[in-house]
Amino acid sequence: MTQTAIQSNRTDETTQGPLLAMTQHTPTVLWNDSADPAELSAAIGWGCVGATCNPVIAYTTIKKHPDIWGPRIRAIAERMPTAGESEIGWQAVKDMTVEAAKLLEPAFEKYNGRNGRISVQTDPRLHRDGAALVAQAVEFAALAKNIIVKIPATKIGIAAMEEATYRGVNVNATVSFTVPQAVAVGEAIERGLNRRDAEGLDTATMGPVVTIMGGRLDDWLKTVVARDAITIDPGYLEWAGVAALKRGYQVFTERGFRSRILSAAFRNHMQWSELVGGDLVVSPPFAWQEKFNASGIDPVSRIDVPVDAKIIEALSAKIPDFVRAYEVDGMTIEEFEDFGSVRVTLRQFLAADADLDSLVRDIIVPDPTR
Repeated sequence: MTQTAIQSNRTDETTQGPLLAMTQHTPTVLWNDSADPAELSAAIGWGCVGATCNPVIAYTTIKKHPDIWGPRIRAIAERMPTAGESEIGWQAVKDMTVEAAKLLEPAFEKYNGRNGRISVQTDPRLHRDGAALVAQAVEFAALAKNIIVKIPATKIGIAAMEEATYRGVNVNATVSFTVPQAVAVGEAIERGLNRRDAEGLDTATMGPVVTIMGGRLDDWLKTVVARDAITIDPGYLEWAGVAALKRGYQVFTERGFRSRILSAAFRNHMQWSELVGGDLVVSPPFAWQEKFNASGIDPVSRIDVPVDAKIIEALSAKIPDFVRAYEVDGMTIEEFEDFGSVRVTLRQFLAADADLDSLVRDIIVPDPTR
């Protein structure tokens, strides 16, 4: 991996850590990619002012803490005697979200709604039903005053994001990996905000974000390179997600979108260090935050430093899916749901739903043979 961020031995960096230095001295904000209370509390100490979550993360958190969530899920089942496994599991996710929201209330008040929010993701099984996505987004937004709701960046999901924004829901695009997806979402959010403005409804305290899952774009391009026997410098593949994030940020800045880019799905430090200085969100998993804090990397502003032109040229010449992901007009909105990263990730989210159902089943209907 090419090292680009300057190493620093400055006293303040040693005592504060790179993440706290970033949050104190640059406009770039830190969110935690988990609603786990212990992780979120520690991240808040590093200047974290928000959190994201998804079905995989929620399932992992519940599975990792059976001593906490086993009794709680049994209590939910007793409280909801006619509920099925899925409804019980999603109630656990809602409970987790509400508790995390309380930890973020001070940041929510400090930033007047722009930060201090906890993401909860709409059920992936609703991805084909725009009206259901909007209805669930409205439901989730009512859980706490500082909720932000994730909706997939597909044609159906983007229309749902516009409508949900109009209804006052703060949205966060998910299943989003490319510049054309991010731009289409940014435009949809603007339309929703403009509709609210036209009716005199509040938009000043709203804080929508648009995720680009840079690491998952890298994952997909590595799959394409292996599948199609493409020869390319493997180090270049670590820069594809960074390039998309920087390009997306540039377009959002030029067009004056009120939503912010959010970097997620970390695979290398550049998906953090190369974005420092931008008015955007980085949302690493807690384990990556620990790595960043121990890295000694100086969080200097690099958002306006372009990715090496020879890397962009090589990726563009050899991998058509990079062009689709990097160019603003690389895909039409109708093509989003067929992009490789979208299919892979949506399948993972759907599988996590099934895994959560199974986990709940084992708790409320335990296997008598074990």
